[in-house]
Amino acid sequence: MGFSDENSANLVRPTSVQGGVEMGNRKIGHNRRALGVINQSLIGAKPYPCVVNKRGFPGKHEICEKKQADPAHRPITRKFAAQIESTQQLRQEEIKKPSDSFGDCIFIDEEFKSPEDQADQPEPMFLEQAMPNEAHDMKEVEMEDIVEEPLVDIDRCDLKNSLAVVEYVEDLHTYYKKMEGFSCVPPDYLEQQFDINEKMRSILIDWLIEVHDKFELLDETLFLTVNLIDRFLSQQTVVRKKLQLVGLVAMLLACKYEEVSVPVVGDLILISDKAYTRKEILEMESLILNTLQFNMSVPTPYVFLKRFLKAAQSDKKLELLSFFLIELSLVEYEMLKFSPSMLAASAVYAAQCTLYGFKQWSRTCEWHTNYSEDQLLECSSLMVGFHQKAAAGKLTGVHRKFCTSKFGFIANCEPAKFLLQTQL
Repeated sequence: MGFSDENSANLVRPTSVQGGVEMGNRKIGHNRRALGVINQSLIGAKPYPCVVNKRGFPGKHEICEKKQADPAHRPITRKFAAQIESTQQLRQEEIKKPSDSFGDCIFIDEEFKSPEDQADQPEPMFLEQAMPNEAHDMKEVEMEDIVEEPLVDIDRCDLKNSLAVVEYVEDLHTYYKKMEGFSCVPPDYLEQQFDINEKMRSILIDWLIEVHDKFELLDETLFLTVNLIDRFLSQQTVVRKKLQLVGLVAMLLACKYEEVSVPVVGDLILISDKAYTRKEILEMESLILNTLQFNMSVPTPYVFLKRFLKAAQSDKKLELLSFFLIELSLVEYEMLKFSPSMLAASAVYAAQCTLYGFKQWSRTCEWHTNYSEDQLLECSSLMVGFHQKAAAGKLTGVHRKFCTSKFGFIANCEPAKFLLQTQL
């Protein structure tokens, strides 16, 4: 039982178009074995395995490429296009029902092609390009999720500044951090004082801040003055009428340690409205030094504040606001429970929140301060509370100081009230 002439003609004609149909002097396509020439009518013979190639029609791709390159050039006639279309339909019917006509057939997929056939067949590039792009996009998304904020080298700009001691500045602050505990006092030390209380201490320090501003002394002098007062009062009992004398002498000692030009004893007598004599001032100076064993080199909040402001890459406004907040804290007795480094870091954090209107604490600040944002919330919230009531009450020396043009009217900034709500 062979194929009839009519069926054979229908099968051979389209495939012979690919195998060798001439159009003028041009031969279209490539050689392909016609399916209709295979005869399986022999009795007792095993079915001859036919080969069905799933490869696309290369001539069509070439025509499409030429058509896109030059739309005006159309070398294919309508008749020949109809032949191509009928050929493709016939091939699809043959592939769907191979066993009806040919028995056992072997389907050769793209991966089993010979190297020569693969070279002739153009690859569908749009499939190959889609998957790598999607994978690349997923990698980019994953990288964006895990990217961390880089640490800033805050000492890079001072490499040529010998006064910045970049070579061992980190070692210095590591030592300050280690030794700051020795400069702290018990947060309830006034309980051992029988004649002075928290309010008197606050009045004294508020007054000394104004005196410090009048004399135009260094910031280091103010912080050391307060430290000397607290350390002395934690070890020595003082009567109420001598408390102001302790404050004046502590400022005199701080000036001798920090300043180039030191106020004379006569100036201190005038400031106190001649409440104390020269002899009393010198005797108190000797008593304070002996009580503290001449230990004047202690890390105060100032040394930490300057370093932390550098880590925050501060401008002048942030610096002034940080000093305003920390000087408000110097007046308050309850802030003695915090270490100097904690006070400095909290002042910078609260100042950033005040100026920016939202919580701001960079990875660089956390690295150099060794304090996380959560650790600073309690102390910084107290500072914001002091800021809120700085203009009210009797102790307004700090507020008046920072309400001048010299300090950029920084005290008039709106407090960061959202930090208070966080604590609630």
